[in-house]
Amino acid sequence: MAELIDSVESGAGFSQSLIRNPQSCFRTRVKICGITRIEDALLVANSGADAIGFVFYEKSPRHVDIEKAALLQASLPPFITTVGLFVNASEKEVRRVLASVPLDLLQFHGDETPDFCKQFQMPYLKAIRVKTGVDLLQCAALYKQAQGLLLDAHVEGIPGGTGAVFDWDLIPESLLLPLILSGGLNVHNVSDAIEKVRPHAVDVSSGVEASKGIKDQEKISRFMSEVAGADYMRSNR
Repeated sequence: MAELIDSVESGAGFSQSLIRNPQSCFRTRVKICGITRIEDALLVANSGADAIGFVFYEKSPRHVDIEKAALLQASLPPFITTVGLFVNASEKEVRRVLASVPLDLLQFHGDETPDFCKQFQMPYLKAIRVKTGVDLLQCAALYKQAQGLLLDAHVEGIPGGTGAVFDWDLIPESLLLPLILSGGLNVHNVSDAIEKVRPHAVDVSSGVEASKGIKDQEKISRFMSEVAGADYMRSNR
């Protein structure tokens, strides 16, 4: 033990910057949502992304039914978090999905109450569509049992997946919950988003697509590189 302590204190085998500032090794997590094809599921898994999202909202062009989602889930290698996105679904609908698709995390993108979200006894994210007047501190307090708040752009009548960016200045410095940033992220703005917002994770869908529901390999690769580059810059300041 003494040798280990001496080694750490001397920096042997370690970056001195990491020893003095553990925050310098922080990595922004990435979720890629709206997967509809097995080849795209494997592409996302092999890209280094942390999580993959399946949309169980029939009005979305990225919607997958239970049978397709089960096939997508089964195609994935280990250690990829699978997230199911629901918009004002009934309890019965959510449980029907869970009976066939062993999701790791639920994401509620509608007007679901805290009681509704927590009744499944699973980790969940609550999406908030951000606009002027929305009290994000109050939202964080209301959904305090959530794993995090996912912040998306508010577009009237559309619960998400719009590709629109919201004003990041509306985000308070501390939400008391992990922040997942969504809303119009792409290869051109994700680095700036990480620099300005410093989220726990970023969530992208349309920003890495060739067309709705079809992912683009080059865009995914560039997006992941931009995230890694932003993290590198952040850790070396």
